[in-house]
Formats: sequence, C-alpha cells, structure tokens
Amino acid sequence: MSSLSATPSDSSASPASPASSVGAVVVSALRAAGCVFAEEEAELILAAAPSAKERSAMVARRVAGLPLEQVLGWAPFHGLRVAVEPGVFVPRRRTEFLVDQALASAPQAGVVVDLCCGSGALGAALATALGEAEVHAADIDPAAVRCARRNLAPFGGLAHQGDLYEALPTGLRGRVDVLAANVPYVPTGEVRLLPAEARDHEPVAALDGGPDGLDVLRRVAAGAPEWLAPGGRLLTETGERQAATAVEVFRAAGLTTRLAVSGELYAHVVIGVRPGQRA
Repeated sequence: MSSLSATPSDSSASPASPASSVGAVVVSALRAAGCVFAEEEAELILAAAPSAKERSAMVARRVAGLPLEQVLGWAPFHGLRVAVEPGVFVPRRRTEFLVDQALASAPQAGVVVDLCCGSGALGAALATALGEAEVHAADIDPAAVRCARRNLAPFGGLAHQGDLYEALPTGLRGRVDVLAANVPYVPTGEVRLLPAEARDHEPVAALDGGPDGLDVLRRVAAGAPEWLAPGGRLLTETGERQAATAVEVFRAAGLTTRLAVSGELYAHVVIGVRPGQRA
C-alpha cells in the first residue's frame, strides 16, 4: 500500500530520523526490498518503534512484504488513525469517497451499518462525523471483527461476526439509514494480479468478488431493502468496468440508484435508496 505520509524530518538529523546512521540503515534495507518511498516509510517506522529490537522486527516484517500499515499497526483514513492488525484488510484512501458520499446524502443518519467491515474504518469515520449515531459493523472474518471492535469502541459501536446480514441484530431490520458495504469486487481471475502486499497479506475473502467481481455486491443489494429504513441508503464501492452492471443490480433490488465517481481518487460508488420516507 505505502499510502502513509510522514511529517518532514528535521534537518538536524536526530537519532530517530532517516538521516541518522540508524535511519540510513533502515532506508537502505527498505530500498533494497523495493519500497518506493523508503525514506518516508523509514521515518514512520523510526517514530513508531519503542526500542531497537522492535525497530528491527518492524523493518524485517516490512522487508518480508507486510503492508506498511500492518507493520505500524494503523492506517490513515478520513482523518483518523484506524487500527490495522496483520491479516486484516487495509482501508484504501479511495474509499474515503464512499464516506463523503454517505455523509452528503444522509447527514442526519441515526443508524449506520458497516458491512464487510474489515477494520471497521467506514463505521469509525461515519461515527466520528455523525456524532450520536448508532453504529454496527459486521464481517465474516474473526480477525477483522476483533479489529473493528477496537476501532468502534470509542464511539460505542458494535461489531458482529457472520455472513453479511446474518451477523446483524434482528432489531436493525427496517431501521438502517446508511448501509455502507465495502464489498470485495476483484474478479477471481484477477486476484493473482494484485500487488503482493494485498495478495499475500490480506484475506482473500476481502478481495475476491467471484467470476465478475459482483457476487457479494448482488447478495448485499438483494437483502438491503429488508434492512434499510424508508429513505435509507446503501452505498458500495466497485470497479469502473463493473459500475454499469452494479447500478442495474441495485435497481433490480428495487433501489433508486445513481453512480458517483471521483476522478481524483479513481473511485466509483453506487448509491441506492429505498423508496419512501421514514415515519
């Protein structure tokens, strides 16, 4: 991923800076491993490591190919530091566009669900912006659920383990104002083409969306009307090639649908609204 950015280092080259002798060794090791932003990554590792032993361990994990965010234990997302554990999907910056679309379309949302939640980044970002919202998250992966619980705890949010809607409390049926689902959408045949950081260190269930990448999206869309409140929104990210088909899937589920696109982030978000108004 290497999506993190560091604070510019002090020109005085303190012992914890990439310009120091220790820092130079770290930079050299990262550069040799193929890290494009070796200096920036070294600065983050040097700042995070509590001891020389842990610094060496962190560098070794990064050199072995572990995503930088998993090495550090956090990822930046929508102004937050989201806890990320090894083996858990790392939230991408482009997914911040989904959060922005959810907030723009439902600024007063009172009940939020983060489905296929991974680290719970979407739920945490929405909880931060909305204030008093009731927030739930769900994932089939127990490691992701543990991580999401950490990230949602400050907001009183809850994370549940299970397959899509089966994980959610039944009392949420017909009450959800925002259903954010960062579903896997990489076609099965293209998973092998992903960068090694994702392919080798993130759960395949968080990446593989089936033959055309839309298997999970279809299931989420089909079940959404039962869980959304009247006027509630389902938002999910998809690829550019799949966007038109994803829109039709949402419409077939009975949702009033539109596609939002960010050229800057190369993000495509399908937004479906359950017809009607909340009583």
